[in-house]
Amino acid sequence: MCITEVTLLTISLGLFFNFSNGFHDASNIVATIVSSRSMGTRQALFMASVLVFLGSFFLGTAVARTIGVGIVDIDAVTITGITAAVIAAILWNILTWVISLPSSSSHALIGGLIGAALQQSGAHAIEWMSVLGILGVIFISPLLGFLVSFHLTRMNFHLFRHMHPVMATSILKKLQIFSAALLAISHGTNDAQKAMGVITLSLMLLYRLDPLAMAGFYTPGPGGAFAVPTWVILACSLALSLGMLSGGKRIIRTVGLKLFKIKPIHGFGAMLSTAGVVYLCSVFGFPVSTTHIASSGVVGGGAAQRMSIVRWGLTRDIVLTWILTIPGSAAAAYLLCLLLGDPF
Repeated sequence: MCITEVTLLTISLGLFFNFSNGFHDASNIVATIVSSRSMGTRQALFMASVLVFLGSFFLGTAVARTIGVGIVDIDAVTITGITAAVIAAILWNILTWVISLPSSSSHALIGGLIGAALQQSGAHAIEWMSVLGILGVIFISPLLGFLVSFHLTRMNFHLFRHMHPVMATSILKKLQIFSAALLAISHGTNDAQKAMGVITLSLMLLYRLDPLAMAGFYTPGPGGAFAVPTWVILACSLALSLGMLSGGKRIIRTVGLKLFKIKPIHGFGAMLSTAGVVYLCSVFGFPVSTTHIASSGVVGGGAAQRMSIVRWGLTRDIVLTWILTIPGSAAAAYLLCLLLGDPF
Protein backbone atom coordinates (compact mmCIF):
# COMPACT_ATOMS: atom_id res chain seq x y z
CA MET A 1 0.00 0.00 0.00
CA CYS A 2 1.20 3.53 -0.76
CA ILE A 3 1.34 6.21 1.93
CA THR A 4 -1.87 7.87 0.69
CA GLU A 5 -3.81 4.60 0.87
CA VAL A 6 -2.53 3.94 4.39
CA THR A 7 -3.52 7.47 5.40
CA LEU A 8 -7.04 7.07 4.08
CA LEU A 9 -7.35 3.68 5.80
CA THR A 10 -6.27 5.03 9.19
CA ILE A 11 -8.58 8.04 8.89
CA SER A 12 -11.49 5.77 7.93
CA LEU A 13 -10.85 3.47 10.89
CA GLY A 14 -10.69 6.42 13.29
CA LEU A 15 -13.95 7.83 11.97
CA PHE A 16 -15.66 4.44 12.12
CA PHE A 17 -14.47 4.12 15.72
CA ASN A 18 -16.18 7.43 16.50
CA PHE A 19 -19.32 6.30 14.67
CA SER A 20 -19.39 3.05 16.68
CA ASN A 21 -18.76 5.11 19.82
CA GLY A 22 -21.82 7.18 18.92
CA PHE A 23 -24.31 4.37 18.40
CA HIS A 24 -22.87 2.52 21.41
CA ASP A 25 -22.97 5.55 23.74
CA ALA A 26 -26.29 7.06 22.68
CA SER A 27 -27.76 5.30 25.70
CA ASN A 28 -25.68 7.47 28.04
CA ILE A 29 -27.66 10.55 27.08
CA VAL A 30 -31.11 9.40 26.03
CA ALA A 31 -31.80 6.29 28.13
CA THR A 32 -33.28 8.09 31.11
CA ILE A 33 -35.37 10.63 29.17
CA VAL A 34 -36.77 7.87 26.96
CA SER A 35 -37.50 5.42 29.78
CA SER A 36 -39.18 8.13 31.87
CA ARG A 37 -41.24 9.17 28.81
CA SER A 38 -39.89 12.71 28.86
CA MET A 39 -39.06 12.43 25.14
CA GLY A 40 -39.54 9.92 22.36
CA THR A 41 -36.52 7.91 21.20
CA ARG A 42 -36.12 9.59 17.80
CA GLN A 43 -36.60 13.08 19.19
CA ALA A 44 -34.10 12.41 21.99
CA LEU A 45 -31.49 10.96 19.61
CA PHE A 46 -31.82 13.94 17.26
CA MET A 47 -31.36 16.42 20.11
CA ALA A 48 -28.38 14.50 21.43
CA SER A 49 -26.68 14.21 18.03
CA VAL A 50 -26.92 17.96 17.36
CA LEU A 51 -25.64 18.98 20.80
CA VAL A 52 -22.87 16.36 20.78
CA PHE A 53 -21.63 17.86 17.50
CA LEU A 54 -21.62 21.39 18.94
CA GLY A 55 -19.75 20.33 22.07
CA SER A 56 -17.25 18.34 20.04
CA PHE A 57 -16.54 21.01 17.44
CA PHE A 58 -16.38 24.14 19.60
CA LEU A 59 -15.07 23.19 23.05
CA GLY A 60 -11.38 22.42 22.65
CA THR A 61 -9.05 19.46 22.07
CA ALA A 62 -7.42 18.83 25.48
CA VAL A 63 -8.59 15.20 25.56
CA ALA A 64 -7.36 14.60 21.99
CA ARG A 65 -3.89 15.69 23.06
CA THR A 66 -3.93 13.27 26.00
CA ILE A 67 -4.84 10.38 23.68
CA GLY A 68 -2.25 11.47 21.11
CA VAL A 69 0.78 11.98 23.33
CA GLY A 70 -0.21 10.87 26.84
CA ILE A 71 -0.74 7.11 26.47
CA VAL A 72 2.18 5.76 24.43
CA ASP A 73 5.57 7.10 23.35
CA ILE A 74 5.17 8.29 19.76
CA ASP A 75 8.71 7.11 18.97
CA ALA A 76 7.97 3.56 20.15
CA VAL A 77 4.88 2.71 18.08
CA THR A 78 4.15 2.43 14.38
CA ILE A 79 1.14 3.12 12.24
CA THR A 80 0.44 -0.63 12.25
CA GLY A 81 0.22 -0.55 16.04
CA ILE A 82 -2.18 2.38 15.99
CA THR A 83 -4.31 0.58 13.40
CA ALA A 84 -4.41 -2.56 15.56
CA ALA A 85 -5.42 -0.49 18.60
CA VAL A 86 -8.33 1.14 16.79
CA ILE A 87 -9.55 -2.16 15.30
CA ALA A 88 -9.42 -3.78 18.76
CA ALA A 89 -11.48 -0.91 20.22
CA ILE A 90 -14.05 -1.18 17.42
CA LEU A 91 -14.36 -4.95 17.94
CA TRP A 92 -14.89 -4.41 21.68
CA ASN A 93 -17.60 -1.82 20.96
CA ILE A 94 -19.38 -4.24 18.64
CA LEU A 95 -19.09 -7.17 21.07
CA THR A 96 -20.55 -5.25 24.01
CA TRP A 97 -23.27 -3.80 21.78
CA VAL A 98 -24.27 -7.32 20.69
CA ILE A 99 -24.57 -8.50 24.30
CA SER A 100 -26.39 -5.23 25.23
CA LEU A 101 -23.98 -4.14 27.97
CA PRO A 102 -22.80 -0.54 28.38
CA SER A 103 -19.05 -0.47 27.98
CA SER A 104 -16.47 2.27 27.51
CA SER A 105 -15.21 3.14 24.03
CA SER A 106 -12.62 5.35 25.71
CA HIS A 107 -11.23 2.53 27.81
CA ALA A 108 -11.28 0.19 24.82
CA LEU A 109 -9.13 2.63 22.85
CA ILE A 110 -6.75 3.21 25.76
CA GLY A 111 -6.42 -0.56 26.22
CA GLY A 112 -5.84 -1.01 22.49
CA LEU A 113 -3.04 1.57 22.46
CA ILE A 114 -1.40 -0.05 25.50
CA GLY A 115 -1.60 -3.56 24.00
CA ALA A 116 -0.17 -2.45 20.66
CA ALA A 117 2.69 -0.55 22.29
CA LEU A 118 3.53 -3.51 24.55
CA GLN A 119 3.75 -5.85 21.57
CA GLN A 120 5.83 -3.50 19.45
CA SER A 121 8.24 -1.98 21.95
CA GLY A 122 7.63 -3.37 25.44
CA ALA A 123 6.61 -1.73 28.70
CA HIS A 124 8.92 1.27 28.26
CA ALA A 125 6.69 2.46 25.38
CA ILE A 126 3.88 3.28 27.83
CA GLU A 127 3.71 6.77 29.35
CA TRP A 128 3.13 5.23 32.76
CA MET A 129 2.82 8.41 34.84
CA SER A 130 0.17 9.79 32.52
CA VAL A 131 -1.60 6.44 32.21
CA LEU A 132 -1.71 5.93 35.98
CA GLY A 133 -3.21 9.40 36.38
CA ILE A 134 -5.85 8.59 33.75
CA LEU A 135 -6.63 5.26 35.42
CA GLY A 136 -7.04 7.05 38.75
CA VAL A 137 -9.57 9.46 37.25
CA ILE A 138 -11.27 6.54 35.45
CA PHE A 139 -11.77 4.86 38.84
CA ILE A 140 -12.86 7.97 40.74
CA SER A 141 -15.20 9.53 38.15
CA PRO A 142 -17.98 6.85 38.30
CA LEU A 143 -17.89 6.98 42.09
CA LEU A 144 -18.22 10.75 41.91
CA GLY A 145 -21.11 10.39 39.45
CA PHE A 146 -22.85 7.97 41.81
CA LEU A 147 -22.42 10.19 44.87
CA VAL A 148 -23.47 13.44 43.18
CA SER A 149 -26.52 11.76 41.61
CA PHE A 150 -27.43 10.13 44.93
CA HIS A 151 -27.40 13.43 46.82
CA LEU A 152 -29.06 15.45 44.03
CA THR A 153 -31.89 12.93 43.86
CA ARG A 154 -32.27 12.91 47.64
CA MET A 155 -32.47 16.71 47.55
CA ASN A 156 -35.11 16.59 44.79
CA PHE A 157 -37.26 14.15 46.74
CA HIS A 158 -37.14 16.63 49.63
CA LEU A 159 -37.85 19.71 47.46
CA PHE A 160 -40.81 18.17 45.63
CA ARG A 161 -42.32 16.21 48.51
CA HIS A 162 -45.27 18.59 49.03
CA MET A 163 -45.97 19.32 45.36
CA HIS A 164 -48.81 17.63 43.49
CA PRO A 165 -47.33 14.59 41.67
CA VAL A 166 -48.59 15.70 38.24
CA MET A 167 -47.05 19.16 38.55
CA ALA A 168 -43.82 17.78 40.01
CA THR A 169 -43.48 15.26 37.18
CA SER A 170 -44.09 17.97 34.58
CA ILE A 171 -41.36 20.21 36.04
CA LEU A 172 -38.90 17.32 36.46
CA LYS A 173 -39.40 16.17 32.87
CA LYS A 174 -38.35 19.62 31.64
CA LEU A 175 -35.38 19.66 34.02
CA GLN A 176 -34.43 16.18 32.87
CA ILE A 177 -34.41 17.25 29.22
CA PHE A 178 -32.26 20.27 30.16
CA SER A 179 -29.77 18.07 32.02
CA ALA A 180 -29.66 15.61 29.10
CA ALA A 181 -28.85 18.53 26.77
CA LEU A 182 -25.96 19.54 29.03
CA LEU A 183 -24.76 15.94 29.07
CA ALA A 184 -24.82 15.78 25.26
CA ILE A 185 -22.60 18.86 25.05
CA SER A 186 -20.15 17.56 27.66
CA HIS A 187 -20.15 14.13 26.00
CA GLY A 188 -19.02 15.77 22.77
CA THR A 189 -16.16 17.56 24.53
CA ASN A 190 -14.76 14.21 25.70
CA ASP A 191 -15.75 11.30 23.48
CA ALA A 192 -15.32 12.79 20.00
CA GLN A 193 -11.78 13.77 20.91
CA LYS A 194 -10.60 10.19 21.32
CA ALA A 195 -10.71 9.66 17.54
CA MET A 196 -9.25 13.15 16.97
CA GLY A 197 -6.28 12.14 19.09
CA VAL A 198 -5.66 8.79 17.45
CA ILE A 199 -6.12 10.14 13.89
CA THR A 200 -3.73 13.03 14.56
CA LEU A 201 -1.22 10.61 16.10
CA SER A 202 -1.44 8.48 12.94
CA LEU A 203 -0.97 11.55 10.73
CA MET A 204 2.13 12.55 12.70
CA LEU A 205 3.65 9.09 12.26
CA LEU A 206 2.86 9.06 8.54
CA TYR A 207 4.23 12.60 8.13
CA ARG A 208 7.56 11.39 9.50
CA LEU A 209 7.60 8.65 6.88
CA ASP A 210 6.84 10.89 3.89
CA PRO A 211 6.38 14.64 4.58
CA LEU A 212 5.84 15.47 0.90
CA ALA A 213 3.03 12.94 0.37
CA MET A 214 1.40 13.98 3.64
CA ALA A 215 1.48 17.73 2.96
CA GLY A 216 -2.14 17.69 1.79
CA PHE A 217 -3.32 15.92 4.94
CA TYR A 218 -1.26 17.25 7.83
CA THR A 219 1.20 19.89 8.94
CA PRO A 220 2.67 19.58 12.46
CA GLY A 221 2.52 22.45 14.91
CA PRO A 222 5.57 24.62 15.71
CA GLY A 223 8.59 22.45 16.39
CA GLY A 224 6.69 19.34 15.31
CA ALA A 225 4.15 19.75 18.12
CA PHE A 226 0.91 17.76 18.29
CA ALA A 227 -1.83 19.81 16.59
CA VAL A 228 -5.32 18.62 15.62
CA PRO A 229 -6.29 19.90 12.13
CA THR A 230 -9.66 21.62 11.81
CA TRP A 231 -10.83 19.09 9.22
CA VAL A 232 -10.14 16.25 11.70
CA ILE A 233 -12.20 18.04 14.37
CA LEU A 234 -15.08 18.47 11.89
CA ALA A 235 -14.94 14.89 10.58
CA CYS A 236 -14.76 13.31 14.04
CA SER A 237 -17.58 15.51 15.32
CA LEU A 238 -19.79 14.47 12.42
CA ALA A 239 -18.93 10.77 12.80
CA LEU A 240 -19.85 10.75 16.50
CA SER A 241 -23.02 12.73 15.87
CA LEU A 242 -24.17 10.44 13.05
CA GLY A 243 -23.43 7.40 15.20
CA MET A 244 -25.60 8.79 17.97
CA LEU A 245 -28.37 9.57 15.51
CA SER A 246 -28.38 5.90 14.46
CA GLY A 247 -29.06 5.08 18.12
CA GLY A 248 -27.92 2.36 20.49
CA LYS A 249 -31.40 1.07 21.27
CA ARG A 250 -30.20 -2.27 22.64
CA ILE A 251 -28.14 -0.57 25.37
CA ILE A 252 -30.80 2.11 25.91
CA ARG A 253 -33.06 -0.71 27.13
CA THR A 254 -30.36 -2.04 29.48
CA VAL A 255 -29.56 1.32 31.10
CA GLY A 256 -33.02 2.85 30.94
CA LEU A 257 -35.33 -0.08 31.66
CA LYS A 258 -33.52 -3.00 33.24
CA LEU A 259 -31.59 -1.39 36.12
CA PHE A 260 -34.84 -0.12 37.68
CA LYS A 261 -37.95 1.82 36.64
CA ILE A 262 -36.52 5.28 36.03
CA LYS A 263 -38.68 8.33 36.68
CA PRO A 264 -37.86 11.98 35.87
CA ILE A 265 -36.76 12.62 39.45
CA HIS A 266 -34.07 9.94 39.05
CA GLY A 267 -33.10 10.93 35.51
CA PHE A 268 -32.59 14.62 36.29
CA GLY A 269 -30.04 13.96 39.03
CA ALA A 270 -28.29 11.22 37.06
CA MET A 271 -27.89 13.32 33.90
CA LEU A 272 -26.90 16.53 35.67
CA SER A 273 -24.25 14.78 37.75
CA THR A 274 -22.86 12.98 34.70
CA ALA A 275 -22.71 16.19 32.66
CA GLY A 276 -20.80 17.98 35.41
CA VAL A 277 -18.28 15.20 36.01
CA VAL A 278 -17.60 14.58 32.30
CA TYR A 279 -17.14 18.27 31.51
CA LEU A 280 -14.79 18.78 34.47
CA CYS A 281 -12.63 15.88 33.27
CA SER A 282 -12.66 17.24 29.71
CA VAL A 283 -11.39 20.65 30.82
CA PHE A 284 -8.34 18.98 32.37
CA GLY A 285 -7.80 16.67 29.38
CA PHE A 286 -8.77 13.38 31.04
CA PRO A 287 -10.35 10.82 28.66
CA VAL A 288 -13.08 9.31 30.83
CA SER A 289 -16.00 7.02 30.21
CA THR A 290 -19.33 8.80 29.86
CA THR A 291 -20.83 5.29 29.87
CA HIS A 292 -19.42 4.45 33.30
CA ILE A 293 -20.32 7.80 34.83
CA ALA A 294 -23.85 7.83 33.37
CA SER A 295 -24.56 4.25 34.45
CA SER A 296 -23.29 4.89 37.97
CA GLY A 297 -25.34 8.10 38.04
CA VAL A 298 -28.47 6.11 37.14
CA VAL A 299 -27.73 3.62 39.92
CA GLY A 300 -27.08 6.51 42.33
CA GLY A 301 -30.44 8.04 41.46
CA GLY A 302 -32.24 4.77 42.13
CA ALA A 303 -30.36 4.10 45.35
CA ALA A 304 -31.32 7.57 46.60
CA GLN A 305 -34.95 6.45 46.66
CA ARG A 306 -34.40 2.93 47.95
CA MET A 307 -31.42 0.59 47.60
CA SER A 308 -33.65 -2.40 46.93
CA ILE A 309 -35.17 -1.02 43.71
CA VAL A 310 -31.83 -1.32 41.85
CA ARG A 311 -31.17 -4.64 40.13
CA TRP A 312 -27.73 -5.18 41.61
CA GLY A 313 -27.12 -8.39 39.66
CA LEU A 314 -27.21 -6.48 36.37
CA THR A 315 -25.14 -3.70 37.95
CA ARG A 316 -22.53 -6.33 38.85
CA ASP A 317 -22.42 -7.53 35.22
CA ILE A 318 -21.93 -3.97 33.99
CA VAL A 319 -19.09 -3.36 36.45
CA LEU A 320 -17.43 -6.62 35.40
CA THR A 321 -17.57 -5.45 31.76
CA TRP A 322 -15.89 -2.19 32.81
CA ILE A 323 -13.10 -4.09 34.58
CA LEU A 324 -12.47 -6.32 31.57
CA THR A 325 -12.49 -3.56 28.94
CA ILE A 326 -8.89 -2.32 29.13
CA PRO A 327 -7.19 -5.74 29.48
CA GLY A 328 -9.56 -7.29 26.92
CA SER A 329 -8.96 -4.65 24.25
CA ALA A 330 -5.23 -4.60 25.08
CA ALA A 331 -5.03 -8.36 24.48
CA ALA A 332 -6.94 -8.00 21.20
CA ALA A 333 -4.61 -5.24 19.98
CA TYR A 334 -1.55 -7.27 21.02
CA LEU A 335 -2.75 -10.25 18.95
CA LEU A 336 -3.68 -8.04 15.99
CA CYS A 337 -0.17 -6.56 15.98
CA LEU A 338 1.25 -10.07 15.77
CA LEU A 339 -1.08 -10.92 12.87
CA LEU A 340 -0.52 -7.71 10.92
CA GLY A 341 3.25 -7.67 11.23
CA ASP A 342 4.83 -4.25 10.75
CA PRO A 343 4.70 -2.99 7.14
CA PHE A 344 4.65 0.64 8.35
